[in-house]
Amino acid sequence: MKKSKALGILVLILAIMAGMSWYAGTIISTVGVGENRNIKLGLDLAGGVSITYGAVEDNPSEEDMKDTIYKLQKRVENYSTEASVYQEGNNRINIEIPGVSDANAILEELGKPGSMEFQNEDGETLVSGTDIKNAQAASYKNEMGNTEYVVELTLTDEGAVKFEQATSDNVGKTMPIVYDGETISAPQVKSAISGGSAQIDGMESFEAAENLASTIRIGSLSLELEELNSKVVGAQLGEEAISTSLKAAAIGLVLVMIFMMVMYLLPGFTASLALILYSALTVYALWIFDITLTLPGIAGIILSIGMAVDANVIIFARIREEIAAGKTVSTAIKLGYEKALSAIVDGNITTLIAAVVLGMRGSGPVKGFAYTLGIGIVLSMFTALVVTRWLMRCFYALGLQDAKLYGKAKELKTINFLGRKMIFFALSLIVIVAGFVGMGINASKGNALNYSLDFVGGTSTTVTFNEDYSIAEIDEKIVPVVEKVTNDPNVQTQKIEGGNQVVIKTRSLELAEREALNQALVDEFKVDEAGITAENISSTISSEMRSDAVWAVVIATICMLIYIWFRFKDIRFAGSAVLALVHDVLVVLAFYAIVRISVGNTFIACMLTIVGYSINATIVIFDRIRENMGGVKKKDPEALMEIANRSITQTLTRSINTSLTTFIMVFVLFILGVSSVREFALPLMAGIVCGGYSSVCITGALWYVFKVKFAKK
Repeated sequence: MKKSKALGILVLILAIMAGMSWYAGTIISTVGVGENRNIKLGLDLAGGVSITYGAVEDNPSEEDMKDTIYKLQKRVENYSTEASVYQEGNNRINIEIPGVSDANAILEELGKPGSMEFQNEDGETLVSGTDIKNAQAASYKNEMGNTEYVVELTLTDEGAVKFEQATSDNVGKTMPIVYDGETISAPQVKSAISGGSAQIDGMESFEAAENLASTIRIGSLSLELEELNSKVVGAQLGEEAISTSLKAAAIGLVLVMIFMMVMYLLPGFTASLALILYSALTVYALWIFDITLTLPGIAGIILSIGMAVDANVIIFARIREEIAAGKTVSTAIKLGYEKALSAIVDGNITTLIAAVVLGMRGSGPVKGFAYTLGIGIVLSMFTALVVTRWLMRCFYALGLQDAKLYGKAKELKTINFLGRKMIFFALSLIVIVAGFVGMGINASKGNALNYSLDFVGGTSTTVTFNEDYSIAEIDEKIVPVVEKVTNDPNVQTQKIEGGNQVVIKTRSLELAEREALNQALVDEFKVDEAGITAENISSTISSEMRSDAVWAVVIATICMLIYIWFRFKDIRFAGSAVLALVHDVLVVLAFYAIVRISVGNTFIACMLTIVGYSINATIVIFDRIRENMGGVKKKDPEALMEIANRSITQTLTRSINTSLTTFIMVFVLFILGVSSVREFALPLMAGIVCGGYSSVCITGALWYVFKVKFAKK
């Protein structure tokens, strides 16, 4: 490449990068709630209320569900134009209302059965909704050939008598139709109507007629709803979550960039530039695909930034190896990208499998984590395989050709990892057994794991107090107040480290009880009610979440097993990889048990992320084993052990550096994040360490054992 062309391409890339970064900044500046916001925030960031209702009736009709959704939509529009009401499955309705302040009042309003009335002009009720048997939209051609849209009413026997009397008394007058105190239509009575049927004309469109018919039907709706899940988040908590998470992302990004430049010199500098573009592209993706940003979603972005450098680390390590082998820098760059491609593609696809399964089996905010993680995986491959490659070619063409700028791989003495395999196996077994012992001890006191509301059901109230109470003071001062209001002798509390927040867990509370608890906390401790977050989950939802957690890990593991088997053409690679994944899951589960981290909805996200991350690291080693086996004819146990040890040693620097960059991002998130993020970040850090350990110390040894024990005859 000529210098002039390289300079032009470099200037173009940097200009695009600067422009996109600037515009991404304007997008971030309009993060919030509403159509005028470029990126919309989820309830956990914007504050507000979410609720899931289930129909008490086993098999509600499609029309009943549609009518109920319309009724609830009409109600929530009084509070927010950004509210959404949608059906989930056959008999559930989800409601999300962001940016509201008095969330408990909204929950109370939504729980009312609703009322629909025909009134006279003086506001007196003439016919109630229960007098209407049915209402349907219809259309017909009038004498002029024009289409007329009407609502056809069918009344009950009692309703027919009332309606005839009402129309007789109000001929020439309007008879307003009032729903929940709001006049939705005011048809004029042309004549007395008898016979139990009537027609309302003058509708602007069939849709308008259908909406009016639906509202009228609601008055006689027999569909009963029960609250399955509700969550109230104060807006100020959301603002704090945004601020701390963005700060964590910025600090983590800078630290990773510094790390890359120190470790990998010029290639590290190109990776840092690509990371800036990667971050901007992530913002664009959120905007273009209209993804609602949630707290786990931000965690997914921050995690993917750490994982984005993984491909670069693999490539740069390959380039250094080629330079050490005597290749020119230009040839080393070319070969480095070629040889790293298979490991990058395989590793990212397996991680993408975890993200896809999480998106399918997860719920609510966890889906946001899956979406941002999936987007991050795709974009990281683009920036690593395309952007950094062009940047390095440009810098090389501009004269930066000294091998010292790229680094040279040091010849490492092969470490005998497999010779210590029994030590590693024993160490892992001790940790796993300790976890099960811890679960047994915990089970004797209550639950084996510290299940959150998501998995056991009940009501969780997070309160920000005006002072930092000790655990003893919480038991002495706060718990008695809660027990008195809730009449629950089994109140559980959890103090959030690094702040004045306390999580209070009780049996499932009715709305009135939740309001009474809030008021008691305000009166007794002078807390700000806006700083109280409440979540209520029924046993039905919690059992489904437990099932989803198990199935998500099982499905992801099976999919990865099939993919690795397909790519490596050897079930022994796949078998050892999956067994190592089981090891990682059990170790992290032991960590949950020993440290007593809350096991809830984000547990699924944490486990699948660890599974994806671990398999990514494993594939890099397996890819090197496959490459090193290519030129070996004699494959006896000694030769196989030497190949495995050499492959692990050759990829050791990559394994350590990738774990460090990802750990840095998650560690910053743990330090700066709000309590719910810290509960997610802590086991994730343990998983990163465990995944790095298992890929280096366990998977190679398992492959060797499988290869020797199940050798092809």
